[in-house]
Amino acid sequence: MAAVEMRGLKKYFGKVRAVDGIDLEVRDKEFLVLLGPSGCGKTTLMRIIAGLEQPTAGEVLIGGQVVNDLPPRARRIAMVFQSYALYPHKTAFDNIAFPLKTQGLSRDTIKEKVEWAANMLGIAHLLDRKPRELSGGERQRVALARAIVREPAVFLLDEPLSNLDAKLRHAARDELKRFQRNIGTTTIYVTHDQVEAMGLGDRIAVMNAGKVRQIGTPHEVYHEPADTFVATFVGTPPMNLIARDDVMIGFRPESFLPKEVYNAHDDLVKFQFHVRRIEHLGSDRLLYGSLKDKDDTPVIAKLPLTVSVQVCEEKDYEFAVRTGDLKFFDRETGLRTEARL
Repeated sequence: MAAVEMRGLKKYFGKVRAVDGIDLEVRDKEFLVLLGPSGCGKTTLMRIIAGLEQPTAGEVLIGGQVVNDLPPRARRIAMVFQSYALYPHKTAFDNIAFPLKTQGLSRDTIKEKVEWAANMLGIAHLLDRKPRELSGGERQRVALARAIVREPAVFLLDEPLSNLDAKLRHAARDELKRFQRNIGTTTIYVTHDQVEAMGLGDRIAVMNAGKVRQIGTPHEVYHEPADTFVATFVGTPPMNLIARDDVMIGFRPESFLPKEVYNAHDDLVKFQFHVRRIEHLGSDRLLYGSLKDKDDTPVIAKLPLTVSVQVCEEKDYEFAVRTGDLKFFDRETGLRTEARL
């Protein structure tokens, strides 16, 4: 296994700065997620690590060794793509065995390794089938099996679950995390789906415009966002932001509740909230509306079913947030700043 380090990485395509000066270390055996919107540079960064793109500047180290001049096959990495890239005319066995055959291993060794990987991923009974005879989840497992038979130092996974439906994606996340824990391989996972990122990552590197805006545990990037981009990108629904002179005040929708829900001794900041629409989500409801301030600032509240609030054009509700749940950001830079009301 191996740690992966990126030092001052840049990748420019003409005037486009796809990767713009990234310093990042992925720890040995860690599951790190690169999270960001489309076009933020996360796939380009992954391709640089894999050796499929050459950086404009900077270094990539795998296991302490600079690998900039090494071809992909010499970097001890295995990559699983969004499309899985399986050979349609080959069986699952032959797809998994393909990288082993190119290494010139014996037939018995190849059979042993393929069966080991297939058993680990629960697809031993599918080895004689071709990709068209497999479900999306089964094809994903074949692609993973093809990667692990190489026994790489690093796994690079580029949105491998995006082609699955929601139910299967949830099950696949659980399997993928358990699989990575079992084999202990350093893993870098690219996604734009924050639910995947929060559920899979030991740490998350949130990217935008070619830069890493914050790196931390799922708890840290959700509860302690480094700037307004992270605050509004991580979380569904996003953090509410209110402009107050030179600062933006932020609070999560689940922290924005009717004043009477809180205890009498809670230190609260109160708001007049006009509810315009309610969205029912089973055990929770989302309340969309605006504050009664000079800007009619739009905000969202997330309430359990036990709290009764209705849409009423003639009525405003008194909502509140604990002062400890407020986050403050510089209005000009968007960066976290000291608390001030």
